[in-house]
Amino acid sequence: MTTQDNFYLDKQEPNKSCLLAMRNMVLGFDTDITETRKYRMPCFCYKGKMFCYLWVDKESNEPYFLMVEGKQLHHPQLETGTRSRMKIFRVDSNTDLPISAIYMILKEALGLYKNGMITIK
Repeated sequence: MTTQDNFYLDKQEPNKSCLLAMRNMVLGFDTDITETRKYRMPCFCYKGKMFCYLWVDKESNEPYFLMVEGKQLHHPQLETGTRSRMKIFRVDSNTDLPISAIYMILKEALGLYKNGMITIK
């Protein structure tokens, strides 16, 4: 069992299943997306460049995607909060994942990397 696995397996249901599904969506989105761990969070990188994180809000206990280049993304459900660069997409772990919205955000974000707006090593 890896450190990444522990992050997911230590969570209570329904967050555990929700986070594992979110993880599978990101990893299955593109073969060049890999998982690592940064700041105690699962971090997903595209060709070595940080792409997004998964985390659980401490106050609401809601899982969310933290999109690294969020300021350049324009989906209406992305929240800026007090962040200057990143935006989050909250997920209700008690309902079905909003798959089309998640894929739309992942597609827009990945496009930034693939079209050269975000420089890759």
